Amino acid sequence: MKFKNPLLVVADMDKSVEFYKKVLGLHVIMDFGANKTLTGGLCLQTLETWRELTGAGEITFGGRDVELYFEEDDFDKFSEKLEKFDLGYVHPIKEHAWGQRVVRFYDPDRHVIEVGENMKAVCKRFLDSGMTPEQVAARMEVPIKFVKACMR
Repeated sequence: MKFKNPLLVVADMDKSVEFYKKVLGLHVIMDFGANKTLTGGLCLQTLETWRELTGAGEITFGGRDVELYFEEDDFDKFSEKLEKFDLGYVHPIKEHAWGQRVVRFYDPDRHVIEVGENMKAVCKRFLDSGMTPEQVAARMEVPIKFVKACMR
């Protein structure tokens, strides 16, 4: 058994592809018309085809029970980019207790998207601020081994 890809059902394929391209920088790598695979392995399926394939009746969006998680190396640059878009936010940028900055927002069908700062970038940010490796490990709640690996 091998997990392959997450698949999202979308109401408007073109609108969704454009969203994932402009906001997250993903591109179509396989196009089967009613099903498209984007970089990173995300698959989009048209609502109509999903109904045909599954026999599903009513489809509801926006349940906030699943999210797609992305990491960004340059979180500051990404946060500036987000200002260009009229997005619906689950919450604005916030910093978790372990120091990682994240933002959650909706795609056109109200699927939740989370973009978090890459954990190595968090480590580097703390080290660059003058914290010792031991302080960084304590602040991030990670083993010192992780911090030292980030320093290489």
